[in-house]
Amino acid sequence: MSDEAVNSEAGFLLRFSPAQRVEHFVTMVDFVGLVLTGLPQKFYTARWAQWLIGNLGGIDGVRWIHRFFGILLIVAVLWHAVGAMRAILSRKVGFSMAVNKRDFTDAVTTLRYYLGLEDHPAAFDRYDYKQKWEYWSLMIGNVIMILSGLTLMYPAVVARFGPGEIIPAAKVAHSNEGLMAFLVITIWHIFNAHLHPDVFPFDASIFTGSISRERMAHEHPLELARLEGREPGDHGHGH
Repeated sequence: MSDEAVNSEAGFLLRFSPAQRVEHFVTMVDFVGLVLTGLPQKFYTARWAQWLIGNLGGIDGVRWIHRFFGILLIVAVLWHAVGAMRAILSRKVGFSMAVNKRDFTDAVTTLRYYLGLEDHPAAFDRYDYKQKWEYWSLMIGNVIMILSGLTLMYPAVVARFGPGEIIPAAKVAHSNEGLMAFLVITIWHIFNAHLHPDVFPFDASIFTGSISRERMAHEHPLELARLEGREPGDHGHGH
C-alpha cells in the first residue's frame, strides 16, 4: 500500500512514502536489537554468546535491553496495523498485500519460466508472491513473538488465567520463532532485497523512496501500467 507518485526527477517514481521508510528503518533497528540480545540468551553456552552478553552489561542488562526492543516491536506492529486499517477503511488504497489466486498462478508461471517452459516470467503488480509470503510470515511471526514474549515477561499473570504448561510452551515458541526469523531475514530477505542479480549490489528504494521506471517496468509492469493509465500489454511486456 502506498501513495505512489511520479518523482520530479525524470525516469523515477515514488514507491515508498516517508512514513513507510521511517517504519522500515525502525523495524530494521528493532530487529537487530532483538537479535543481538535474544540469540545470546538462546545459545548462552557458546563463547561468542558469553562474550556478547559480557559486553552488553551482563545477563540482567541484556534482558532489559531485549525487553525494551520487545516493547518497541509491539508499538511498531500496532502502529502498522492501525495505519493499514485506516488507509483501507478510508478507501485511499487497496489491500495490495492480500493473497489472491493470481499469486499461485504467478508462482507456477515463474517456475515454468525458470524451467524453460515459458518465454516470460509472470508480470507482477505492486507486490509479487514472494514479497507477500515474506510480509505475512513477518506479521504472523511478530504476533507469535509478542504473545510468547509477554507470557515470559509476566508468567504469574498468565498462569492465573490458564494452565502452567503455557509458560514452557511460550519459551519454546519464542526461542525457535526468533531463530527462524533471524534465518529468514538474513538468508531470504537480504538475498531478494539486495543480493538478487536484478538489484545487486544494493536496492536503495526503501531508503530513498524512489525507483527507476526501468526497474518498475521489469519488476512491476502491472503497477506501472496502472500508474500511467494504460493497459498492461501496451508498450511491450515489461520484462
